[in-house]
Amino acid sequence: MRRNIRATVRADLLRYEREAWARGARRVCGIDEVGRGPLAGPVVAAAVVLPEGFEHSRLTDSKKLTPRQREKIHEELVALQTLQWSVAFVDAREIDRVNILRATWKAMAAARAGLRDPPDWTLVDGLRVPPLGECQTAIVGGDALSFSIAAASVIAKVTRDRYMTELDKQHPRYGFTRHKGYGTTAHLQALLQFGPCPEHRRSFAPVHRAASRRTPGIVRSKPTL
Repeated sequence: MRRNIRATVRADLLRYEREAWARGARRVCGIDEVGRGPLAGPVVAAAVVLPEGFEHSRLTDSKKLTPRQREKIHEELVALQTLQWSVAFVDAREIDRVNILRATWKAMAAARAGLRDPPDWTLVDGLRVPPLGECQTAIVGGDALSFSIAAASVIAKVTRDRYMTELDKQHPRYGFTRHKGYGTTAHLQALLQFGPCPEHRRSFAPVHRAASRRTPGIVRSKPTL
């Protein structure tokens, strides 16, 4: 009985895809993003079109998986020749220019545009994304409810984590490998000590405050009266 219940729950992860297929959509795309909250690094979106009959025993919301599980599932997904996927980055400078919400929309639209074959319908995690047009279904918590969105969440997360690990080699003082740009205590302390690097989002309050402080290590003498 328990095995049958589990199989039913897993089958439900194609519910939204089946609804789109029933509307006549042949290629259904799932989109998710990662990196809206960090103080540094890009926001990354992934778009995925799964092959018909796709099934996976462990795929779910990337936040529910360990880093090792995400890496393993990522490798399994991108190895599928029948799976189409694309990722898009919007960097810190553009986030500061347009704000994080519009930067996220921009990354999602670019990821979908990067697919080899344009999708007929889009499943997006969260609320509706205007740049994706009318042929979309917005699903709050969709990365745990749709295989397509879950696959996008894993690919986006692994891609961004790898990017931040490489970024750590360029700017080792901030610990990007450990926190991936999020505002941990150690990251905030490094910001105050060293100031922001070019990959920091200066429109985010903690970064703005750190950039506004006097240059660390400079002692200014008092004027002689």
